[in-house]
Amino acid sequence: MTRITVGPFNRVEGDLEVRLDIERGRVARAEVTAPLYRGFEQILEGRPPLDALVIAPRICGICSVSQSIAAASALRQAMGVMPAPNGVLATNIAHAAENAADHLTHFYIFFMPDFARASYAAHGWHSAVAERFTATKGSAARDALPARARLLETMGVIAGKWPHSLAFQPGGTTRAIELGERIRLTAIAASFRGFLERVVFADRLENVLALSTPDELDRWREGRDGDFAHFLRLADALSLADLGRGPGLLMSFGAYHDADGARFRAGIRSRSGAIEALPVAGITEDVSHAWMRETSLDPAESRTVPDADKADAYSWCKAPRLAGQPVEVGALARQAIDGQPLISNLVTSGGSNVRTRVIARLIETAQLALSIEGWIKALRLSEPFCASSADIADGHFVGLVEAARGSLGHWLAVRSGRIERYQIIAPTSWNFSPRDAEGVAGPLEQALVGTEVGDAGARAVGIQHVVRSFDPCMVCTAH
Repeated sequence: MTRITVGPFNRVEGDLEVRLDIERGRVARAEVTAPLYRGFEQILEGRPPLDALVIAPRICGICSVSQSIAAASALRQAMGVMPAPNGVLATNIAHAAENAADHLTHFYIFFMPDFARASYAAHGWHSAVAERFTATKGSAARDALPARARLLETMGVIAGKWPHSLAFQPGGTTRAIELGERIRLTAIAASFRGFLERVVFADRLENVLALSTPDELDRWREGRDGDFAHFLRLADALSLADLGRGPGLLMSFGAYHDADGARFRAGIRSRSGAIEALPVAGITEDVSHAWMRETSLDPAESRTVPDADKADAYSWCKAPRLAGQPVEVGALARQAIDGQPLISNLVTSGGSNVRTRVIARLIETAQLALSIEGWIKALRLSEPFCASSADIADGHFVGLVEAARGSLGHWLAVRSGRIERYQIIAPTSWNFSPRDAEGVAGPLEQALVGTEVGDAGARAVGIQHVVRSFDPCMVCTAH
């Protein structure tokens, strides 16, 4: 058996290393390391609770709206206030725009360039893929980046700036939208739809979302242009549906709430495919293999106490568990739990894998484009966008949201008007967690087992595909 280290990874947000034990040319065991400690939880302790609205968004520059909403949600619970309906809609529009932009970045900038690698040069499709998707040089980035930038103009209208806006508050959003600005939002949404229908799918979004079975997807993609269809052909040529199988248990905190409920519902999907209620009380943080001292398994009671010399530890990431089990989070989990027909059928037939994770993100992007249009129309411009704040009570509070990469939770404890404890469990903390006290590997560690590396060793492109299919954001991971 040979041990190799892969990393640092390029085209990954933050620092990541993966240690692999190789036997007969395949991964027999994996250890995933988050080598960068951030410490935001310690920064927040002792501060006034509202400081979380300023500091928490700075955890990350690409999912700062998600961090803002999680902090605002916990504070809303502490205040006992109801947000203004317009504020909820405006928050949904901004949040969906950020997450959709993140999905585009993942597909075009992080994931697809790996198919342009020289290791695939013998394949007949390689030259066309290299022209389209080579990092920094391919034509795809010239199409996708302006579309992403145009979509993110949404933030200027709703929040004044992006990232790290202060517009997202417990009572809603601080900036009222006027008629001219709604017209501008409508134009941005139409431009985004146009990009998706012209470049990504080469079809109307409604037609794409009507696909419900793997056979329908296969028939749809035949002879079709568009980058989604190109990905599907590559994925099948390289058997990506057999690569990167997750642990089987999926989780979503639910996303984009409005008067009709959550756009994507909360829950868990068991290995048998049953959809069950989310047992929030079953969430724990194991630190047996993290450079942390154990204070409590319950995130509502635990503190962040680093221990850089801890024996048997190999990551700054804790090991979140749900009822003692590792779970996968992300667009695949959201869509499967929400009952999206195509993703549900793909997961039922093949489990979570590299191919289905990418499909789920693009299907979700199409859904978000349509939802943004609906939320813009639902705004009532003559009504308030933010309800008044209230005094913050002492106690334990939690804000749960869905970032692009999956379930994000902020656990807040307040005493005598100050933050006593603050715990953050990010999506990549779930997916890239180390082993727990029982020796059970995290989702990525499990997904890497069996991946073929052959003679390529640390340069094996299969390792890149598995890691990037989860789209890690390591800067959000270790606090």
